[in-house]
Amino acid sequence: MLLKLKAMLIKELKQMLRDPKMRMVVLSIPMIQMLVMYFALTLDVKNIDIAILDYDKTTTTTKITDMLDASGYFDITRYANSLDEIREIMDRGDVRGAVIFAAGTEERIAQNAIVDVQVIADGTMSNDAGIIFSYVSGVLENYNNQNIFRLTGKSGQQVEFVNRNAYNENLDSRFYYVPGLITMMIMVTSILLTSIAIVREKEIGTIEQVMVTPIGRLEFIIGKTLPFFITGYITTTLMFVLAFLAFDIVIKGSILLLAFFLGMNILSYLGLALLISASSYTQQQALLTAFFILMPCSLLSGFMFPIANMPEVIQYLTYLDPMRWGFEAVTGIVIKGAGLKDLYQQLFWQTTHTLFFIIFASMKFKKNLE
Repeated sequence: MLLKLKAMLIKELKQMLRDPKMRMVVLSIPMIQMLVMYFALTLDVKNIDIAILDYDKTTTTTKITDMLDASGYFDITRYANSLDEIREIMDRGDVRGAVIFAAGTEERIAQNAIVDVQVIADGTMSNDAGIIFSYVSGVLENYNNQNIFRLTGKSGQQVEFVNRNAYNENLDSRFYYVPGLITMMIMVTSILLTSIAIVREKEIGTIEQVMVTPIGRLEFIIGKTLPFFITGYITTTLMFVLAFLAFDIVIKGSILLLAFFLGMNILSYLGLALLISASSYTQQQALLTAFFILMPCSLLSGFMFPIANMPEVIQYLTYLDPMRWGFEAVTGIVIKGAGLKDLYQQLFWQTTHTLFFIIFASMKFKKNLE
């Protein structure tokens, strides 16, 4: 019995490690994923991009701004001139929060009056918004302890902040998680189902019939894509209907714009899946490759963990993740009501991914036996 088990073990190892692609899947990819996920998977909120709108422009407001910047939690990336500008850059997702100082802030502190500092946070990520408020509150408390007695000769809490959640006033998590889960389900179903489309033809032998037809490689790839594209659209529509009926998720933006971005997102997934299928020799290999791709795409999309919290190298790596751009586009339209001018970056990367994957998949597919 032991000899039989030994022979089977040697045979399976040889069969597995003979294929260079399988060696990559079994040995290299898990280690690469472990290294990437180690840096990316963190629940800490840091390096938060915020904007400052200072109507007072005095030493006091400058001091508070410097303390926010020096806290290590915030990156002040914009000094706005109006509330309209704050609204515009938050719609685009350029910043995740804004701090607003009213005119007369320093004068009111000198008069020993309570001063309000307004903090606006992007409520699409409810957990992050609560943490932003907590961080700002801590910074203002430190300011009170260090400066109020020096300015007024009295101790007390002179500077307070008033918070307001943009897009999701009550920080209800369903408005964030439901669109995000829909985006993830689109990716999972599209990639898993389509990744075996071409390799199935190879296994059952019908690929030989394709080889003798006059159809071109790109035409074959597009023909494989369209059925899954149509079913993907139908499934996505049903999920949004269910989200409305079960969770009261209302699309704040344009439904036509949402349909367009969903179509681009589905096409990018299908192109990636067909590339996997065209590069694989068996359905098992295609499915294993798809599973290895799904987890990094999900975790690096910004849905589970904010991209801003990841190291800069990993942030650049997320540009290659089609789910990132689909997730940002869907949540932007559904929760924020963002328009096309706010989503130009997402449009560019989704178009790039779609064209690259579909064209490269057609190049990888060969109408001959290997």
